[in-house]
Amino acid sequence: MVSKGIRQLLEACKSPRTIMSLVTLAVLVLIIFLSRAELARAWELLGRANIWLLMLLVPFQIIVYFAGGEMIFAYLRDKKLIGHISRFEQTRIALELNLVNHIFPSGGVSGISYTTWRMHKLGVSSARSTFAQVIRYVTGFLSLMVLLILAVLILSIDGQVNRYIVTSSFFLVLVVLALTFGLIFMFSSRKRMHNTAVRVSRVVNAVVRWATLGKIKRLLVSTKIEAFFAEMHDDFVELSEHRRLLIKPLVWGAIYAIFDVLMFIVAFWALGVSVNPAVLIIGYGVAGLASLVAFTPGGAGVYEAIMIVFLSMTGVAPDVAIAGIVLTRVILLAGTIIFGYMFYQHALIKYGQPDDDGGAAV
Repeated sequence: MVSKGIRQLLEACKSPRTIMSLVTLAVLVLIIFLSRAELARAWELLGRANIWLLMLLVPFQIIVYFAGGEMIFAYLRDKKLIGHISRFEQTRIALELNLVNHIFPSGGVSGISYTTWRMHKLGVSSARSTFAQVIRYVTGFLSLMVLLILAVLILSIDGQVNRYIVTSSFFLVLVVLALTFGLIFMFSSRKRMHNTAVRVSRVVNAVVRWATLGKIKRLLVSTKIEAFFAEMHDDFVELSEHRRLLIKPLVWGAIYAIFDVLMFIVAFWALGVSVNPAVLIIGYGVAGLASLVAFTPGGAGVYEAIMIVFLSMTGVAPDVAIAGIVLTRVILLAGTIIFGYMFYQHALIKYGQPDDDGGAAV
């Protein structure tokens, strides 16, 4: 019995997600140990926070949730695909999406999978809802890129630009442009989409076989994936002919980023500290990009660590950076659970667990 349990534990430790989670945990422990003095000071600062200013985080968070959903739904609405879905139901899905992105690991993939499944249950094809979410991420990062450029210009005028800010901003803009043009290059050709579908099927099935030790030999059917990618290609062709469909997602993307950053600004104000908003915008972008590839739920630990380190390198006291970032993230997580969990559970009760019928499992 004991040996069987040990074997199961060893098999679990071979999982890439488990390895990444263990590495992340080790890094977090190291950071906590090295920052123990700053953490003690941060705890003192949290005890003196202005509760009235902190209450502003609730409406700001609701705006962020709504804007995140509208980046998807504004596009689908203009395409006349969700006229049968009420605004209330759309808002519910936005809250559920935020919950899944923050509670489940896999750097945003869980949210895409869940929303695809959820929208499929309401009559929207998996390919179209997935493409709408691709638009959400692309327009979100493009909106952030505009804010980054403005932030660097403001810091240049104030004479506060240092090598960390310049390097981070340049890297972020480069990554955003590379991802954007990479997606355009892929979606613009039916042949490239077909080849991508074949590769995705092979890679996913190979990884699943390895992760399950051969118990599951094939998760994705190549022909279905090819049809899925072909439908997304058709949506891209239509989008390239009607580019005005991107205007609303871009606007909502800017609103999303602005109010997300405002939450951090208000948290620092509540602690009696003023941090340059331009510096926060750049730190927010760096941490957000890093959390996309983190395997921890919502990028937890990775996001906070990177943002704290960045703010410290740009002149913010480490104890203040820890207090402000941790305070904002804790309130964000609490609000996510409070506003989304009930709707998420109701959806599972109504439709059953997510499966491969219209979307991959979360």
